[in-house]
Amino acid sequence: MLRNAKVAARLPAKDLERARAFYSEKLGLEPAEQREGGLRYVCATGEFAIFISAGVQSGTHTQMGWEVEDLEATVRELRARGVKFEEYDLPGLKTANGIADIAGNYASKGVAERGAWFRDSEGNLLGIGQPVRS
Repeated sequence: MLRNAKVAARLPAKDLERARAFYSEKLGLEPAEQREGGLRYVCATGEFAIFISAGVQSGTHTQMGWEVEDLEATVRELRARGVKFEEYDLPGLKTANGIADIAGNYASKGVAERGAWFRDSEGNLLGIGQPVRS
């Protein structure tokens, strides 16, 4: 039943206007639609909504991510807009200048992946990935 359904992520925010400003100024995204307590964004092949919530996300895992063709260019552009990237030095995951080379990937996507992570204004951990095809 869900196989043909469209996936849409949901991200909590304590301050919706602060989140709107972050997504606009830092990521260059504008809501496609809004309603009281929520903003809906549409990207190339999916969508996500930011909603007012009193709950607190753990921030210990990637809550949403984008797949891009050129990770370094995307990171460079986002940094120029003021986005701060996370740095990790963990077993199996080490970043250099905010970017990690990750061994392995799903066979249909390539042989490896490169990734970078940042937090939005509300503390949500967001990721950007680029498949390594060969």
